[in-house]
Amino acid sequence: MSNDIIIFGAGGRVGRAAVAEAVTRGHRVTAVVRDPAKHRDLGGGRITVVQGDVTDPHAVAALAEGHDAALNASVRLDIDSQEFFTAAAKALITGLGEAGVRRLLTLGIATTLETSPGVRIMDAPDFPQAWRTFAQGHVAEYDLLLKAGPQLDWLMVVPPLDLNADADPTGAYRTAIGTALAAPGLIAHADLAIAILDEIETPRHSRVQLAVAALHGS
Repeated sequence: MSNDIIIFGAGGRVGRAAVAEAVTRGHRVTAVVRDPAKHRDLGGGRITVVQGDVTDPHAVAALAEGHDAALNASVRLDIDSQEFFTAAAKALITGLGEAGVRRLLTLGIATTLETSPGVRIMDAPDFPQAWRTFAQGHVAEYDLLLKAGPQLDWLMVVPPLDLNADADPTGAYRTAIGTALAAPGLIAHADLAIAILDEIETPRHSRVQLAVAALHGS
């Protein structure tokens, strides 16, 4: 069954991998980027490239109307992490609600996953403060999503610390809810995209952090 999927942050590595996987499966994709002129190679066929701001609820609502699912793979490194991710979460909750889009997948970060009950990777005493500060943006995003109403069926997909652009795709993956997966903690972008599209086509998890890693090493 073909779906209409809107992907925010489609110009990044994960975004591009998700666009490619979605098109391979026969879906139609709206690829949202900050500057379409820099991503002309994305367009054509079943892909429509548009300019958009994921932190603007009015833009989200207008662009997402008529779509079946949304993916947020966007990130900004030039502004405060909490400012960006909370603004994006608020805009997506409001905008997708207005557009009638019920399924949202958003990318998380492995440092927010637990290594034991109540203890996250980012809680380690020797964890770099700069990384902890960035991770707090995803923590704030997750807290906002938890407060979203039942009309939004959301899932935070969390790749491992080693999201490796050079890793060889395997076509498979393993998952865990809320906890870091055992080594080797890596995954190819293409395999992460498979996990994302599987959850869009056949939702199995909702309102949780879903850790995803390469299948081998399980």
